[in-house]
Amino acid sequence: MSGRRRAARTRRGPAAHWVLVAMLALAVAAGLLLQGYARNEIGRSSTVETSADTTSAAPGTGSVIYRNHGRLVSRSLPPRTVALTFDDGPDPHWTSQVLDVLHREHVPATFFDVGSRVAAHPELVRRELADGHEVGSHTFTHAQLSTIAGWRENLELSMTQLALAGATGQASALVRPPYSSTPSAVTARDLTTIRQATADGYLVVLTDRDSEDWTRPGWLRIVANSLPEGDTGAVVMFHDGGGNRAQTVAALPRLIGELKARGYRFTTVTGGLGLPPYAGEHKVSRAEHLQGLALLWALRISAAIGAFVTWVVVPLGMLALLRTLAMLLLARRHARQRKVPAVDNATLPSVSVVVPAYNEAVGIAAAVRSLAASDHPDLEIVVVDDGSTDGTSDIVESLQLPNVRVVRQPNSGKATALNTGIAAARHEVLVLVDGDTVFQPDTVRMIVGPLQDRSVGAVAGNTKVGNRRGLLGRWQHLEYVVAFNLDRRMFDVFGCITTVPGAVGAFRREVLVQVGGVSLDTLAEDTDLTMSVLRSGYRVVYEPCAVAWTEAPQSLGDLWRQRYRWCYGTMQAIWKHRGSIVERGPARRLGWIGLPSLLAFQVAFPLLSPALDLFALFGVLFLDPAKILVAWSAFLGLQMFCAVYALRLDRESLKPLWALPLQQFVYRQVMYLVVIQSVISAFSGVRLRWHKLHRTGDVAAAAIPAQSPYPESEDHSSLSSKP
Repeated sequence: MSGRRRAARTRRGPAAHWVLVAMLALAVAAGLLLQGYARNEIGRSSTVETSADTTSAAPGTGSVIYRNHGRLVSRSLPPRTVALTFDDGPDPHWTSQVLDVLHREHVPATFFDVGSRVAAHPELVRRELADGHEVGSHTFTHAQLSTIAGWRENLELSMTQLALAGATGQASALVRPPYSSTPSAVTARDLTTIRQATADGYLVVLTDRDSEDWTRPGWLRIVANSLPEGDTGAVVMFHDGGGNRAQTVAALPRLIGELKARGYRFTTVTGGLGLPPYAGEHKVSRAEHLQGLALLWALRISAAIGAFVTWVVVPLGMLALLRTLAMLLLARRHARQRKVPAVDNATLPSVSVVVPAYNEAVGIAAAVRSLAASDHPDLEIVVVDDGSTDGTSDIVESLQLPNVRVVRQPNSGKATALNTGIAAARHEVLVLVDGDTVFQPDTVRMIVGPLQDRSVGAVAGNTKVGNRRGLLGRWQHLEYVVAFNLDRRMFDVFGCITTVPGAVGAFRREVLVQVGGVSLDTLAEDTDLTMSVLRSGYRVVYEPCAVAWTEAPQSLGDLWRQRYRWCYGTMQAIWKHRGSIVERGPARRLGWIGLPSLLAFQVAFPLLSPALDLFALFGVLFLDPAKILVAWSAFLGLQMFCAVYALRLDRESLKPLWALPLQQFVYRQVMYLVVIQSVISAFSGVRLRWHKLHRTGDVAAAAIPAQSPYPESEDHSSLSSKP
């Protein structure tokens, strides 16, 4: 294999990871669909009013209907013969109690089981057969067969047969349509269903006596409703599922005793009619049994997926909602309590600005000019050319600015370039800046102000997107202002800011020396460095007035590469600094608040959010779209409120807000996929390389405001300007 092909293979990462993601997404979707169907949430049917014509459409007065030489016939049980039947089970509470009563009384019965309940409780169906009872189909979801399409009717019956085959190794030719009653109540619509079922080889079992136990009228009334008239035989209908059946259990021994006293014998439906053995249960083939087992396992897995969505993903969504509310409240607290330090020129520290640059020819001139135009009185700028091949260092030198130095080194990476610049810098306060970043005149002065407090080791500035004209730029602009900056305000209150952005951050040299400089251990060197500062015992604070304008990726490909590196590096930093959980001081806040928050909301939540989106889509398509849309609209409204508040804090225009709803359908999903790929890459051991983004130089000084967009609520009168 050539070197080029090996490099391409390294860049691609795990070859099958997107196949795996697609399979998992399909599995979740299929699980939700299967579980929704099993719960009768998809394609739900309901009872319909019968025709005003009360004339029965049944082929006779018998309660059992089947085909004989192609013709519908009905039969009744012989005199003094009773078949007790039970619908809507099996139920883990009531079916077992009914079986106990029948066992004590030595009475056989026929159970018309719902297929989805069979799949959930196969052991009860096996017990029904082991105790000598008969089992029939009551459809898979308790759907009213006369109100659904023909394909759905076939599906209801065939899936019930598969469930019985998987649970017991047997199938049944008996079926009782849900919501059916006596032959006299059969309508023309019902007759169509009966014709189809009998054409497929089923025996349709109606009832002669309806106990009406589903109305729970009391055990005395249940017994009275169930007693046959005179000595006639009867199929009696009870229920062992679908609700509280305590009255049914109480009525059974009294009814059985009454009928025994009247000389009745008890039998199953087919036993009472003397039908041949194939009319009831029969063994299925091994292939059919395996198909039934596959259905049972599919339903168990889909139930687990449904439970996962219900008990993990949805609560995580609620946690994200609570976090959003907390971010709002704490950001407001930060804005109201924060005081800009009183600084004059006499107390301002000397500052060295370190600019690592690799092939930054497009934007380096604007960046360096903005730094040189700073109103800070004592400032040097050190540009470290990290082996650029586009003449970056020549461009900087051609500017001929007196306080700017260029240091050249072979290409070694950003972290090494930063360390080179730190070593070459003369002053004790260092501002680290990306090569594509444009500062405002007061940015350096604003960001070094908090360092007057000796407990502060680093200061995070306010990074803004300068190229925000397109839709992608607007989305990133909103993300920077709303997510990143509100986050930093919240974590500043907690005392555990996890990232001083590479675009604009200030550090004490002594702190950088103490932590060993910028580490090469992770791809998120800014996050790694910030966590190291916290663990060294220093505070990290946020200065929103220190504004820096950066160029955001202008294509999805560049955005993907940038965020892939960020996410991968963040996970590396979390793992590297996991020991902060047991440390004290600022490190403990990092371990107890910062790291769990990063892990939950930058890794776990994006990993699980696609399942939440699938659940929401499932709800819109099959459950209650109004409720789902109301919930989504409420969440979007909260996000809109957060965006308005964040934009107002930063004195930004509200015009980009129109792009926020669209962000939920494209941008957010891209971020989820980035996290998924990062996690898979990390677990598969892929070594991610640093990716150089394509720069256009759109962040021009002419497009940047002349001073920081100070919030009105903050007092800046004490800040002096350069004389």
